[in-house]
Amino acid sequence: MNNGKKKVGNRVKPFLSGVLLTLTLVIFVQARTTDSYFEISKNLDIFTNIFKELNTNYVDPIAPGELIKTGIDAMLNELDPYTNYITESDIEEFEFQTTGKYGGIGATMRKNGDTIRVGEVHEYSPAHKAGLHPGDRLISVDNKSVVGKSLNDISVLLKGAPGTQLNIKIKDIYTGQVIDKIIVRGEIEVSSVPYAGFVGDKNDIAYVRLTQFTQACSRQVRSALDSLKKVNPNMTAVVLDLRNNPGGLLNEAVATCNLFVDRGQLIVSTKGKRKEIGQNFNTNDKPWDTKMPLAVLINRSSASASEIVSGTIQDLDRGVIIGERSYGKGLVQTTRPLGYNARLKLTTAKYYTPSGRCIQALDYSHRNEDGSVGHVPDSLKKEYKTKSGRKVLSGGGVEPDIDVDNKDISQLAVTLYMKGYIFDYATQYAKKNSSIADPAKFKLSDAEYTAFAKWLEGKDYSYKTETEVALDSLKSVAKRENRFDDFASTYKDLEKKLAHNKNDDLNTYKKEVSTFLESEIISRYYYLRGRISHGLTDDKYIASAVTTLNATTEYSAILKP
Repeated sequence: MNNGKKKVGNRVKPFLSGVLLTLTLVIFVQARTTDSYFEISKNLDIFTNIFKELNTNYVDPIAPGELIKTGIDAMLNELDPYTNYITESDIEEFEFQTTGKYGGIGATMRKNGDTIRVGEVHEYSPAHKAGLHPGDRLISVDNKSVVGKSLNDISVLLKGAPGTQLNIKIKDIYTGQVIDKIIVRGEIEVSSVPYAGFVGDKNDIAYVRLTQFTQACSRQVRSALDSLKKVNPNMTAVVLDLRNNPGGLLNEAVATCNLFVDRGQLIVSTKGKRKEIGQNFNTNDKPWDTKMPLAVLINRSSASASEIVSGTIQDLDRGVIIGERSYGKGLVQTTRPLGYNARLKLTTAKYYTPSGRCIQALDYSHRNEDGSVGHVPDSLKKEYKTKSGRKVLSGGGVEPDIDVDNKDISQLAVTLYMKGYIFDYATQYAKKNSSIADPAKFKLSDAEYTAFAKWLEGKDYSYKTETEVALDSLKSVAKRENRFDDFASTYKDLEKKLAHNKNDDLNTYKKEVSTFLESEIISRYYYLRGRISHGLTDDKYIASAVTTLNATTEYSAILKP
């Protein structure tokens, strides 16, 4: 009996200790929660009082909406750049990013000083049907002069509900006449698949460009592949181009993977602070094809949903990834309504590809003392395995299976483009030439390039090379440290040696500048699809993809550990 009582006592003491510990933890957690709620309530009260004081007693009138937005934006700047406050006036632009649709005329605008000109005109849009040309000068919209207005102001004037009309006055770039036009706004849908065709000498490799993961974009990709398959039933491989694709809807990334991966396959999982946010996303539909060789093209601007697709295809050894390391955005955003048609887009989770890796490159949760954000260090990157056992790493974007050395664009080409000389000359060219060759075959002749160089004479397109910028920086530092006089003469000699002749540069970078010019000229006749088609003719990424997909043995070897 005594032994029995002793045993019971031995059980009761740990039990009572456990209960007391649990109660202590509960009280501690409740206390912390209470403290947190008190801090929130206190600071909201302070914020409200400050706003009331400013609104009532500040010496000058204030704009309440702008002031509040500034405060909210400053608060969100402490987090990551993807957590944003979306005001009622910004909601249309936000919805355009997710749907690819908006109400308007289907044309972009360019500004040069006080002059507003038509930029890109979308094919088959109301602007196209009304006969607007790139380069036309916009004078007024609904009898309101556009002089002094910003591009954002112009955008507000041009956008509106489909079916409504607006009156615009333009100066036609070709005829020089001032013309009044009535344009009926339409629903403008900017396709996420602006081009699909064939690449390679045999025209048997399908190519699809996907620019953003908007609603139903996966169906657009499937439709494009179906159409190409009808044109060439003997199609041998697919190139999916995700370069410069910033991402978009997660479910569309899953559906795009589903085109090449069988149903029931885990594509991505999400994990957040709240457990209910965590979710696994599997494929549900019948795939388009699970065996045909596949190459996915990425670069430094391929982000988010693009990385889900490329990372998943890599993890499942379904295809080869070609290009540059991707951006490294492994964060998921959710949109919350705030009332008054305002919304908060906030980061709620991180996503993980099938191997278990998160490709987030920047660590926003651990900022440096100066507030800057650093990359995830190599020491914290973890190693994961693809389905066949290949090594992949977390924490730095998607590393391609095949690297493509993509040279930076020359400063000359950038300057000519930014100053509008490429655009203006293309307009002059289109004015003189009623038609040009097919985009894949169009090339500027040497004589035409010489004519462009002649046209540039007297125009300001001065710029500094990277070396010249570095030299200027050295001079600034030396002057700040009072040491410049010690090597002033040496500096002048270096400055003379580094000085570049603009005409020499036009010859040095002739091929690159010609490519820019050709693309802009082609857009006047064949629009965006023409630009893309022309760009594929001399594309290192495409060349690498075609070579890899045609070499069956090498392709298979890449996908094996």
